[in-house]
This record gives sequence, structure tokens and C-alpha cells, in this order.
Amino acid sequence: MADGIHQGTPVHRLRGLPDPVRPRPAGADAGAVTPGGAGSRYSLPPPEARHVRGSTHPPAAAAGRHAGGLRLPGGNTALPAGEVATLLAAHHWRLDEATDRRGRAIDALMARPGQPLQLDFGDGRLAVSNTCNRMSAPWRIEADALQLGPLASTMMACTDPALASLDREVATRLRGRLQLALDAGPRPRLVLTTAGGDRLAFSGHPTAATRHGGAPERIFLEVAAQARPCHHPLMPEMQCLQVRQVHYDAHGLEAGPRGEWQLLYDPIEGYVHRPGVRTVLRIDHYQRREPVPADASRHAYVLDMVVESEAVDP
Repeated sequence: MADGIHQGTPVHRLRGLPDPVRPRPAGADAGAVTPGGAGSRYSLPPPEARHVRGSTHPPAAAAGRHAGGLRLPGGNTALPAGEVATLLAAHHWRLDEATDRRGRAIDALMARPGQPLQLDFGDGRLAVSNTCNRMSAPWRIEADALQLGPLASTMMACTDPALASLDREVATRLRGRLQLALDAGPRPRLVLTTAGGDRLAFSGHPTAATRHGGAPERIFLEVAAQARPCHHPLMPEMQCLQVRQVHYDAHGLEAGPRGEWQLLYDPIEGYVHRPGVRTVLRIDHYQRREPVPADASRHAYVLDMVVESEAVDP
């Protein structure tokens, strides 16, 4: 297939499209998302909530360097603090277990079993997700400890009492100096211990950048409210998303006409399509590492942010 994309052509690659749009710089006017069309604007998360997901060479690694190292639990091998910061930034850390100093479960921290509390280290800030509000804090490695600065949070009302309690419980524990133990094995584990003896154990899950390698290309795609049948030799009932590219300028304003509708054969990781809902997505597009299996696409699309969402009448 040629590099360029034509109307009706399955979207296996996006290299023929114009240069990716860069995110709006901090300090630019923040505006509410409006429905599509010329002059539409999207809003980035606030600066304190932004992070570089899964960068294999994150700026945070430099911020996290220390003359000392981190001793792994149960062993004699110490990781330099810079390597610790890189390992932390290369994974999403999801809470598996939370106990107090007496070994009792802290149920309030496990309020969302299907979406456990998640930590992401990067860009000099720790991002906390799967809570009611987005949270973040500056972080650095000091010998065998994680030092956190003041925790910032959005101010959404939490109507679910369990989620409201989750936010409070997180805020009381992710603060100040936390003892840090890191197992850098094939299935990384992170344990944070508070000054009061609470123990939070996280499992590491590779980020998209870690899995696919390299920095992504940032693109914006509008996804139509309805998927369409598309031909696949092994999947006769396959449905494909209808997508077209959207362009934004450096201020977050939509610039120029939207592209032609096309069929996207590849999935968008992290995105669940709801029939009847039109969305605009900010996507990280990766070229998969070689060797790529013969039955797999060379391209991976990962959801970074939902810019716009609108229910459409059938």
C-alpha cells in the first residue's frame, strides 16, 4: 500500500499525513472543549497534572539522580538512583495491596478493584489516576526513599462516598518522605512505606513507549458515532472505526478543514467505542519494534486524551 492515504483506504499507517500537532504550551489560554468546526478549542490538563507517559529517557531521570543508590529488597544489588527513576518512569504502577502497620487491609484505598490506584512517574512529577480527582506532585529519589512535594488536585465534586474517601486516603499517604523498595525483576514491584507504617504495594506494567519503543507521533483523530463493516480475510464480521484527522494550532484552536473519512483497521489502545457517540481523540502513534509478527500491524495507536465527546442522534 502506498504511504499516502486515500478516501476509503484502510488506515494501516499515518506517515503520509501532515506533521503531528504539538500540544498547546503551558500558559496559553485555557478554553472549554466545543463541538467540532473551525475555531474549536481543546484544553490540555493543567500543568501540574501533565506527565510524559513511559518515556525511556524521561526528564525525571535527571531530576531523580542522587549520589546514592537503591538497595533491592532481599538482595545485595543496588541500583543507582538515576536507573531507579528510569525504571519508575517506564511503567504504570497499579496498587495491588495496601496494609497498615499492623498488617490490616486498608479497604478505602481499594475502592475501585477494576481500576486500581495508579502512579505514573515522569516529567519531574508523579501523576495519580483512577481516583475521583486527578492528582500530582513533584518527586525525587533520595537514597532509598521517594521524596514527594505538595500534592496538587483538581476540584471535582465526588458524589460517590467511596471515591471521595479514596481521594482523602491517598492524599494523607502520598506526602513527604516514603521508604521505597523496588524489585526490578521480570515482573517489577514497588513498595512504598509511610512514616506511620502503612505499606502500599504496586505492580509494574510497561507503558506504551516501553512496549513499542521510541517516542510517539502525536495525532488527533475524530471517530464517527458509528463503526462500519470492513473486509478482513480471517474476520468476516469485522467492524472498523471511521476516523478522520483533525488539526490544532499551538494555541489549541482547530486549524483548517478536517480530513477525509477513512476506515481504521487497527485498535486504539485504551479507547472503548460507544455506538452513537462521536469523539475527538489525542493519539500517540508508535512504530512497533522489530520483529513484528506476520499477522500484526507495524503501527500501534494509544489513547492519550479524549478532547471532545458528543452524543449523535441516529
